[in-house]
Amino acid sequence: MKVIKNSLFIFIALTLIVSCSKEKENNFILKGSIKDLKKGVVYLQKDGDSSVIDLDSVVIKGQPEFLLSTTIEEPILLYLKLEKNDGQEHFIPFFADEGETQIKTTLKSFNTSAEINGAEQQKVLEGYLTLMDDFKNKNLDLIKANYEALKRKDSIASDSIVKQSERLLRLKYASTINFALNNNDSEVAPYLALYEIPDTSIKYLDSIYNNLTDRIKTSHYGKILEKSISDFKTELK
Repeated sequence: MKVIKNSLFIFIALTLIVSCSKEKENNFILKGSIKDLKKGVVYLQKDGDSSVIDLDSVVIKGQPEFLLSTTIEEPILLYLKLEKNDGQEHFIPFFADEGETQIKTTLKSFNTSAEINGAEQQKVLEGYLTLMDDFKNKNLDLIKANYEALKRKDSIASDSIVKQSERLLRLKYASTINFALNNNDSEVAPYLALYEIPDTSIKYLDSIYNNLTDRIKTSHYGKILEKSISDFKTELK
């Protein structure tokens, strides 16, 4: 009996050591809450070279709160994914840095009602998303108007709406470029250049990159942007 007790004590001690070691290794913690979620799985993910990588996961059984953790080398975009057996994938993208991020949302509007508190980069990203809301709403109005024009076979109106959509897209790109230039000391700037306006003119991508601070040029997204520009210029030769 004494041997069993000693073995049990050793097992518990080792478990605690491993647990503490993991906490020390992980420098990022996500505290989340999904109102009305009774059952499902939440994942912490990041982009890999060719696919999304799972960093941590938790099975939800009745409790809306959860903790996810990982180690990150520098500020990077992560994803909170919810899997709830409805045949769909639900994601919340957010910028993360060392420390803690809190995400509160609901089951009904998982993607759209998320409140995110954490990294400074996330605040910058939210500023950009707020700026883009107006473009998104105008674009939806134009899509609806074009649908109605096509339904009544009004090609003149449809052509006019298409031209308005093209102008709106150019304005959106210009606003994104300007936002990136004005936030040159944030990792969000090269991220936007890479993933929001990747097919814009190389001269604008060059302008964004050259305007970045030295710190951001050597960041994760800064390096990818530099390589992307270099590869594009090589293809033109």
